[in-house]
Amino acid sequence: MKPPTQAPLPERTSRWRWLWILPRLAFILFVGGVALLLWMSDRADKEERRTTLISDILWLEQNLRFHLTRNEELLGRIDLVHTSDGKAFETFARTLFGFESGLRQVIWLDPEGKIVQAHPAAMDPNLVGEAIEAMPSRQSFRLARSLGKPVYSAAYPFFTNDWQFEVHVPVSREGRVVGVAVGIYRVRDILGDSVPWWLAERYRISIVGDSGKILGTRSKIESAVTDEGYQVAFDPPGWGLALHAVPYHAPRPLASVLLSTSLVILAMIVLGSLWILRRHVLRRQAVEEQLRQEHAFRKAMEDSLDTGMRARNLDGEIIYVNPAFCRMIGWSASELIGRRPPMPYWVDDYLDETRAIHDRVLAGEGPGEGFELKFKRRSGEVIDVLIHEAPLIDARGQHSGWMGSMVDITERKQAAERARQQQDRLQSTARLVAVGEMASSIAHELNQPLAAISSYCTGASNLLRNHAPATEVLPALDKAVEQAWRAGQVIRRIYSLVRPSGNRFEKILLGERIDAALGLLDADIRQNGIRMTLDLLDHVVVDGDPVLIEQVLFNLLRNAIDSMQDSGPELRQISIGLNCAEGYARLTIADRGCGIDPGAVDKLFDPLFSTKAEGMGMGLAICRSVVENHRGRLSFESNPGGGTTFRILLPLAMQ
Repeated sequence: MKPPTQAPLPERTSRWRWLWILPRLAFILFVGGVALLLWMSDRADKEERRTTLISDILWLEQNLRFHLTRNEELLGRIDLVHTSDGKAFETFARTLFGFESGLRQVIWLDPEGKIVQAHPAAMDPNLVGEAIEAMPSRQSFRLARSLGKPVYSAAYPFFTNDWQFEVHVPVSREGRVVGVAVGIYRVRDILGDSVPWWLAERYRISIVGDSGKILGTRSKIESAVTDEGYQVAFDPPGWGLALHAVPYHAPRPLASVLLSTSLVILAMIVLGSLWILRRHVLRRQAVEEQLRQEHAFRKAMEDSLDTGMRARNLDGEIIYVNPAFCRMIGWSASELIGRRPPMPYWVDDYLDETRAIHDRVLAGEGPGEGFELKFKRRSGEVIDVLIHEAPLIDARGQHSGWMGSMVDITERKQAAERARQQQDRLQSTARLVAVGEMASSIAHELNQPLAAISSYCTGASNLLRNHAPATEVLPALDKAVEQAWRAGQVIRRIYSLVRPSGNRFEKILLGERIDAALGLLDADIRQNGIRMTLDLLDHVVVDGDPVLIEQVLFNLLRNAIDSMQDSGPELRQISIGLNCAEGYARLTIADRGCGIDPGAVDKLFDPLFSTKAEGMGMGLAICRSVVENHRGRLSFESNPGGGTTFRILLPLAMQ
């Protein structure tokens, strides 16, 4: 399973930079778009209100102009009959007042400007501005008479908070001005009559003089006004008058408020989401970086291993192999991943055995301590591998397959076989050395029975020549046969020591092997005047090779004899003890010799190390190897009375 190819660091950095810039840029654009949308919506709303304001004020201006023009026409149609009679004039004036024209007084002036008729006739003595005798305006009268068309006067105060102006309409009959009809308007009344209620609810309508002074206002509701307004010239009547409308503060439409609130909430949600996403991405980056480091560390570790690793899923399909496994068998990872049994590295002669252990592993019944199999390299070479299988657990904690570790033990097994063969050769050599060392004592031991045989045979021959009875000859011959059997036993023991052994384990009595070893060394024991002390438990049975056990006992006893060459006669003693404890046979051989040099303690069992000038250094090494091969232990310690004590522990034979 190949690791994912990682992008170079600069490319990944650039990519992450763009990944950070894009969402931030998108958020900025989104916030800008929301702000722009709100601004455009507010501006469109203002433009719409302004357009409505202009449309309404222009409509009002046209409506006022229509009323003023209509009043001009009505005043110009006055009949002279009406001007000559007070009642008729009053009727005519009331007709004008009934059209909500804004007129509050009508006056008829003769061509000289004198008041002929007036309705209502009473004038308030508290007028400010022009005096009563100056009303109507003489200037406007003369101008209207000379021009022959309606003329408006300037506004002037009426009481304290009200203003009014006049319209002078010349009346001609047969080409001659017969008089001037004067209509007097009050600013507050004209606004009250001409401005509809629905317009007054939207705006504060004012008539402003040329100096900016408000002459009159029309409003039906009390509310704060905005700073925005619109002003249009009030012509007629002119003289710097203007209509000014200011809209009231009105609550924003619910839909607009909901839209703005929704956009703000959405922007906050997007900002929160971006922050959460940023934290998540940062954590993910940290985890990915840690994962890359762990992956690089694991890959470096796996690449440095000599142990082959192979992963399989629950169907037996290979899903991962490491480089060591590929080197071990010679196939590449691409050739192995995805393969199902039989595998190309299975040995043809062991297909059934390999398939059986493969099925056991997949079933979860594989040996926990590992198992050995034979694999085939791509070159055809067969190798031995030691395999340990373990469950493969995925991230969810579920069993998804098996991971196997494999070690090539071909050289190890070959080395073990060579070591075994070398051990056999060393044991054979040691036996030859032991036989050589025993040659003199064996020759002496053989000479004794041979000499006895010769004596007994000579005596029997002499008796026969003297015609002695058979009863005298037979005892001599029986003794000769006994000595011949003794000589044969010596020869057979020598032959057993020299010939190779195949580790033929059997149940043996340690007591008999001790007697046999002592029998081989009997001549040396007598020659050196050594006293033997035996404390042997009867019927101690162990499983082992009798020849090898006898060789170990012979080597240890021979070393004990040699260690006492320089000891006094009174100290030459060997003690042999044999007992049982905790399932083991315990054998001790204690001498009173020179002991072990402290400098040689750690190397005593090393091969080719010897404390004897003529020794080969193989005796004790072979003894330990033989004892350990029998699942026992060989050790030594100093003898409190002087010399050395060797201890042998061997497991007792199962009954």
